[in-house]
Amino acid sequence: MLSMALSTDERITNAHRARLAYVYVRQSSPGQVRHHQESTELQYRLVERASLFGWPRERVHVIDDDLGKSGTSSRDRHGFQTLIAEVGLGKAGLVLSLDASRLARNNRDWHQLLELCSLFGVLIADGERLYDPAAYHDRLLLGLSGIMSEAELHQIKIRLHQGERQKATRGELRLPLPAGLTQNRDGSVTFNPDEEVQERLRLVFAKFRELRSAKAVMRYLRGNNLLLPVRPLLGPAPHDVVWRMADSARVVQILKNPAYAGAYVYGRRRPDPLRRQPGSERIGTAAVAPEDWSICLKDAHPAYVDWDEFMANRRQLVDNVNRYDMGRPGVPRKGDALLQGIASCGRCARRMCLRYSGANGDYPVYVCVADQNAEGRPKCQEVRALAVDAEVERLILQSLRPDQIALAVAALGEIESENRTMERQWTLKREGAAVDAQARAGSLRCRASASAV
Repeated sequence: MLSMALSTDERITNAHRARLAYVYVRQSSPGQVRHHQESTELQYRLVERASLFGWPRERVHVIDDDLGKSGTSSRDRHGFQTLIAEVGLGKAGLVLSLDASRLARNNRDWHQLLELCSLFGVLIADGERLYDPAAYHDRLLLGLSGIMSEAELHQIKIRLHQGERQKATRGELRLPLPAGLTQNRDGSVTFNPDEEVQERLRLVFAKFRELRSAKAVMRYLRGNNLLLPVRPLLGPAPHDVVWRMADSARVVQILKNPAYAGAYVYGRRRPDPLRRQPGSERIGTAAVAPEDWSICLKDAHPAYVDWDEFMANRRQLVDNVNRYDMGRPGVPRKGDALLQGIASCGRCARRMCLRYSGANGDYPVYVCVADQNAEGRPKCQEVRALAVDAEVERLILQSLRPDQIALAVAALGEIESENRTMERQWTLKREGAAVDAQARAGSLRCRASASAV
């Protein structure tokens, strides 16, 4: 591929040779560096091409810091950044690369290099010919080379994405599984064989069914010192399950994960550049609504909850967010007022706020401040809450009076069921601790016997 016909060229002057020649070497991934060594060797042979152009070997610098790095961006390509700096400092007379795709896979970096080379009188050479970025026709050819290089990368990405999607359509694309599920060697997905993991996840779904709030479930788990199973996605595979302290985010992740409903889903998130975190290399993503998921194969594997309950949990989580303008009062909050967040003004029908009065702040008052907040007008009205709450309580108890005995029996049954559930959780924890202790003891005995030998 290397053409040696242009050993001399009238465009190469003594001013060019008075400066340094830079050979830029790059491979896109560590796998290419290991398995495509012929390409790497071909790039290193550009040193000989620089010598034929009249540069002594000691004045030819090879920049190979970017081996194993993609050319889609110059962010982490320290070698390319060094090359740009050397050109901008006027140290370079010639830049050699096997082709445009080695230098950059996007037009922003490519045209930045061309502009600097044009301003500082630097020539560019590839495996076939020599270019002067300041000359019209050469600049045109170099620009087309950059466009084709970027377009080629987009075509590669499109083909890879199409193949991935086609595989996902059949449910054969391996996706990260949550802690409660595991993938067998034959590709089938089953429950995690650890019984404690299964019971803890079933407890999360059961408590959310009862409490209707992710934060309430989190407080319940923390109050009983129960950890949540998590499968980290970073680090070498296979990723073992670890136990972490419960927090709201982990509970929500469990409740919103369709894998626990037995569904194989592809396309739960879509790229969103506006969500990129400062300093992060990864592009931001946004969650996609279930009705817009690209691929959703229900009953693909065993489930902890059925699909209807999974969708009901998602709706409940949305309703728990306080949005009065959309008719969502949110999850019940702490406080002495019975109608906190759900009381409406009898004059304007808008939602009323709550404040506390009195010397110790223990007398709740329902207040309508919609007009005051919107237009600066006086408050619509305010009502002391104790009298209103007492009347509401009287009406509720009156409607429930025929079933008070049945309610008491049901409450007693719930308490007994709760005690059995907690006993089951702690039994599993004790069994797991006993297994770990036996394993450590066996390891210590093996070490002791080995040292004795």
